[in-house]
Amino acid sequence: MLATCQTNKRPHYVIAGVPSNIKNFSTFVETSVSDKNFERIYVQGGLNVKPLAVEKIDLDEGVAKDQEDRIKVENPENESVKVGKEESEVEKEAWRLLRNAVVTYCGSPVGTVAANDPNDKLPLNYDQVFIRDFVPSAFAFLLKGEGEIVRNFLLHTLQLQSWEKTVDCYSPGQGLMPASFKVRTVALDDNKFEEVLDPDFGESAIGRVAPVDSGLWWIILLRAYGKLTGDYALQERVDVQTGIKLILNLCLSDGFDMFPSLLVTDGSCMIDRRMGIHGHPLEIQALFYSALRCSREMLALDDGSKNLVRAVNNRLSALSFHIREYYWVDLKKINEIYRYKTEEYSTEATNKFNIYPEQISGWLMHWIPEEGGYFIGNLQPAHMDFRFFTLGNLWSIVSSLGTPKQNEGILNLIEAKWDDLIGQMPLKICYPALESEEWRIITGSDPKNTPWSYHNGGSWPTLLWQMGRNDLAKKAIDSAEKRLHVDRWPEYYDTRNGKFIGKQARLYQTWSIAGFLTSKMLLENQEMASLLFWEEDYDLLENCVCALSNSSRKKCSRRLAKSQILV
Repeated sequence: MLATCQTNKRPHYVIAGVPSNIKNFSTFVETSVSDKNFERIYVQGGLNVKPLAVEKIDLDEGVAKDQEDRIKVENPENESVKVGKEESEVEKEAWRLLRNAVVTYCGSPVGTVAANDPNDKLPLNYDQVFIRDFVPSAFAFLLKGEGEIVRNFLLHTLQLQSWEKTVDCYSPGQGLMPASFKVRTVALDDNKFEEVLDPDFGESAIGRVAPVDSGLWWIILLRAYGKLTGDYALQERVDVQTGIKLILNLCLSDGFDMFPSLLVTDGSCMIDRRMGIHGHPLEIQALFYSALRCSREMLALDDGSKNLVRAVNNRLSALSFHIREYYWVDLKKINEIYRYKTEEYSTEATNKFNIYPEQISGWLMHWIPEEGGYFIGNLQPAHMDFRFFTLGNLWSIVSSLGTPKQNEGILNLIEAKWDDLIGQMPLKICYPALESEEWRIITGSDPKNTPWSYHNGGSWPTLLWQMGRNDLAKKAIDSAEKRLHVDRWPEYYDTRNGKFIGKQARLYQTWSIAGFLTSKMLLENQEMASLLFWEEDYDLLENCVCALSNSSRKKCSRRLAKSQILV
């Protein structure tokens, strides 16, 4: 079943959602977005129906114009977005390329393709709209004051949520967001055609892995849309509230795992190939924490959401403590691990995950600076992945997953190791690369993830927009601007210092273009950038108390958090 449209008039789409706690909803609900109530939510057929369906209501021109006006909401605080220095030739080219990458559905913009190289005769899945790839494009449009495409994207991807796509006769959990979708034209009878949205939940992807991060990015973007446009009515809609709840229920469902971090397979995020990140990778945990904080802001507080809000608060507290306490490494912590005792069976054990000191790699002991530190890439029993993963560490700063002191330490490390993590093209997706026998064992001899290429130590310009310190961001952007348009906006760069265009990199990669534009605008509009960051939440930390409260171990409390703030 595909989402379709076929009409002579410009249609208005109504998205119908089935909540997981359907007993709390009536069979017909009208939203309070506007007095006209043109957007209606229908719940049909009970629990076994497909969660989202589309009903089409043709509107006359006056009503359609009214709806368009409501989409283009102006944030009174957003004036600074439109006022700034004159765009450079590189920025003008980037905007032209970004607009050329826009995909329309039934006459309305709904996203951007992953890459738009006119000379590429075999685009594979790069001609699709990816949720994670569209995020920097969405931020660029929002900062430009163009919110319609983002609003359409949020609603149409919501329409695709939880379809019964299967792999080997097995269906994923309700609430899953697709990795991507494509607008296809299907022939009907009598020489008529209709456009359909065809989603991919991973069943067509390399490795057939469902995208864990898509739903998290969707929630993050939904909050950003409200912050940057002032259109909070979108997140208040019943169907959108239902979409948030479905994603949260999927992420917060009980399982065998003992940790508050999300347990996922390899290839379930931006690193979508085998790279040894299965388990509890930092990238997913940082996005999960961000999505939980977003959801807590946006969820309507009513009797139907009380239990979910309580679960979100509890998970935020536990996850915050877990990452800050066990994922953080600096020179002091590495020296502590170096002296770990193993085989400790007590509940008061210091080495809780039975980490063997021999796991500390020689490169790390010489690489870690005197000042600064970072969150490791993964933590599991008897395993610490000491690689530096850029996206996870940057989002730990953005969301205040780390303490203020830890966040400052990450930025200090990036500055101290500039040549390794930035080099000639920012930013390394991870450091260091897997090489030799380690590469063969962990990646399965992946010919695309050879050392210092693609996910294995490649440099990705799209990561630029997530840098959290102005002086470092400006230095990195200036470095990228000199090459990106000359090199035709590649997807990634290869070699230890990012000197060469990636050997399999797509050109005119949309999120490289959008990441550059978003970086420039965030740097020039500090007030808008601040709307997208989270401050430390001390009330949240008040609830975060280590279960071993009777031991001599410190509690994760307001006092401990305050002690780590840099004055």
